[in-house]
Amino acid sequence: MSQGVDIGTSETERVKAAAVVGLDPTPDVMLLSDRDFIFALWEKARDAGECLTAVRLAAEEALASTVAEDHVQFIATGIHQAFEVDKQRERERADAERANRQAKAQVLIAVGIPVTPELLGLSDDNFIRKVMKHPDAGPEAKAAAARALAGGPAEWGEFITNGAREAHDRDVAKELKELEEKDREEAQRRKELAARTKTAALFGITPTEAMLALGDDNFIRELVRSAPARLKGSDLLAAAQHAVLSSDPADWKQFLHAGAEQAYKRDAEAARKRTADANRRLVLKVQAAAAKTGMYPNLVEAAKKALAGSDEDVAEFLKPDNIYRAARQSFVSVDPKLINDPGGRSTWYIRQSSADGGAAYVAPVDEMSKQSVREDATWVVKGALNGQRGCYSFESVRKPHYYLAAQPNLQVRISPDDGSAAFRKDATWCARKGVSGYWTSFELAGKPGYWLRAHQGGLSASRADAKDKAFTAEATWAIFPPLAR
Repeated sequence: MSQGVDIGTSETERVKAAAVVGLDPTPDVMLLSDRDFIFALWEKARDAGECLTAVRLAAEEALASTVAEDHVQFIATGIHQAFEVDKQRERERADAERANRQAKAQVLIAVGIPVTPELLGLSDDNFIRKVMKHPDAGPEAKAAAARALAGGPAEWGEFITNGAREAHDRDVAKELKELEEKDREEAQRRKELAARTKTAALFGITPTEAMLALGDDNFIRELVRSAPARLKGSDLLAAAQHAVLSSDPADWKQFLHAGAEQAYKRDAEAARKRTADANRRLVLKVQAAAAKTGMYPNLVEAAKKALAGSDEDVAEFLKPDNIYRAARQSFVSVDPKLINDPGGRSTWYIRQSSADGGAAYVAPVDEMSKQSVREDATWVVKGALNGQRGCYSFESVRKPHYYLAAQPNLQVRISPDDGSAAFRKDATWCARKGVSGYWTSFELAGKPGYWLRAHQGGLSASRADAKDKAFTAEATWAIFPPLAR
């Protein structure tokens, strides 16, 4: 491929980069400048959603750079490094989902409830309800389930991972204590069977009558032999292998009655920590990318709050709906005429009105306004629909997929994204240092030299005019916390 002034990457590098996001490397695509090629990659990563979050963020960082070497580096190596992050996160998510289903199976096996795909596929809270209502669940298991349901996702997860088995152990212990007063030998036999059943459950195995009849050492050997591939390298499998290598029956008993449970908990904690660490790294990346733009103070604060909280808080932040919600901002006019409003309501926001056919204007709004009004004055800040560096599109909170866009007559209103290149330019606003020398002004991507302006209550894209004394103040904006969070 012949290389032009704006192409510093080879055909092979581009084909490999395109394969990461599923971009068709057509001749037209291969002749794009490096920066435009990155934009094409970014579009595919954006459309792929959460599974290519790291790739999208890395592409946005590359697009924000004016240095050609940064563009080359992203195409040649950066996209692949980011993709490895995404793949690792997908693997960890898949592992977490498998572990969740396995933990549910362990609960069912331990309590004596038949394992079915339907039960394993239930949400955590509905799964707990099923366990609580099942006739084989004892009083302690039912009480523990009720306590978990009174909490949230963290309590649900703890019940499934450990709480259900521990509560069932208490139920069994009470039954055995009552039985022991009548038949000590039978109580001991049931105690051994309960330990074996619980240990097998940790392996995800429902023990057969033949297995339960084996001696302790052979029972453990059967667990090792039948252990699923997912347990390779686990503390649980290593503890079982260590036990069967011993010739001391006390070691076998210790494994069945306590060692297996301890090893399982170590594995569970290690898996939880791996996922939590990966989540924190991703939130830090999101925070850094958002802070770099200056356009997402609410997202930056949300990321900081999550990082200062628990691992569950971090995981909650990373849910796509929550990141989307955290990208909300409101925009305030800093025009002194409005700030000194004689009506006493000093904060004038950009808002829209669906009732008026998507009209956009500035109006006084505050925290005491109706929810619908506050939503009208809140916008989701998104990467530029046309992919232009340092530019953004503002999506209506009240009407998803509707954006603040300049019309042919240069009036500004909300309009639906029709997918056209013309619309995407008209709905893209480039953030610049305020024309007044402070705060922020927004230049229309489709018409350079025209700026988002509030004039006599309306919004328009207006040409900068040094003779127009009102222009400077009317085209300057402050980015405020979202009125509707």
